[in-house]
Amino acid sequence: MTFELQHTDNASDARTGLITTDHGQIKTPIFMPVGTCGSVKGVHFRELREQVKAQIILGNTYHLYLRPGLEVLRAAGGLHGFNGWERPILTDSGGFQVFSLTGIRKLREEGCEFRSHIDGSKHFFTPENVMDTERVIGADIMMALDECPPGQSDYAYAKKSLAMTQRWLDRCIKRFNETEPLYGYHQSLFPIVQGCTYKDLRQEAAKFVADKDADGNAIGGLAVGEPTEVMYEMIEVVNEILPKDKPRYLMGVGTPQNILEAIERGVDMFDCVMPTRNGRNAMLFTYEGTMNMRNKKWEMDFSPIDPDGCETDRVYTKAYLHHLFKAGELLAMQIASIHNLAFYLRLVTDARQHIEQGDFVQWKRSVIDQLGRRI
Repeated sequence: MTFELQHTDNASDARTGLITTDHGQIKTPIFMPVGTCGSVKGVHFRELREQVKAQIILGNTYHLYLRPGLEVLRAAGGLHGFNGWERPILTDSGGFQVFSLTGIRKLREEGCEFRSHIDGSKHFFTPENVMDTERVIGADIMMALDECPPGQSDYAYAKKSLAMTQRWLDRCIKRFNETEPLYGYHQSLFPIVQGCTYKDLRQEAAKFVADKDADGNAIGGLAVGEPTEVMYEMIEVVNEILPKDKPRYLMGVGTPQNILEAIERGVDMFDCVMPTRNGRNAMLFTYEGTMNMRNKKWEMDFSPIDPDGCETDRVYTKAYLHHLFKAGELLAMQIASIHNLAFYLRLVTDARQHIEQGDFVQWKRSVIDQLGRRI
């Protein structure tokens, strides 16, 4: 995997770049739709390619490990062969999901024991077997196993957690280097910077990760309950240290405003379930603000969902989508998911264009307030 830094903004740390993988190129900044179980909920790959214009999607190691399982994935030739997506894929390590299983997981130096949310069966993740699992899944970009501590963790816990995450990273890298890709194309391993909201721990973590000289680096453990201004401060702290010639991936973030603020601070890659999850609950993101499509105000609005949006936005009206949600039709969730994902990809594409034009900061200031208002 290679990363070419193409443009940098004179008034901020925003930048554009080009990631090249064996499954294709990714123009940054980029938003990556989340395909937890090997599918982006409610969206066909044709729609992802042609309307959303997704360049890369995510798979979730925890969920894919449990179902369909590694035997099926290996027999299929990895996730690309299993689901038919021919473009790049990134897999998380499953760490966030495992550590979210409060009460049904036990954490220790060797790894993490947990019980399946599906059938209660017992499993154990270690840095080594997670690397093996991600080899079987076959993602172009693999994430290291880390602990994602709660956002309000005290300093002592955060420091102890970070030390273990760093030891786990060394084990991940060792296992990664001892093994080969299974399907004839290159895989990259990204370390994850943790450290909660403590500046010195984030600095220590970023230096530790930067020294590994990986193909790219991730920032984890943010947008987990801390104030947004603290999140932005932590991004600045970390990006001061992470190498500028490698892509930076902010995990699990976030709202359109979060994304623009993070781009301004030098982040290149994003993922979040918000576009699809909120879409399934009738919330649409637009440049004018957010719309709750269950509200009666849309009942007689026969204008397109978004005249400047994707094909789906232009074909269907607000009144029709309102009707579908009121009637409980599955098509409502599908339309809303396509719209939101297409909007997120449009947002980062517009950001890229304005970075190239040299007016990113002015453009961001002109749109960011209205993005968050309710229509």
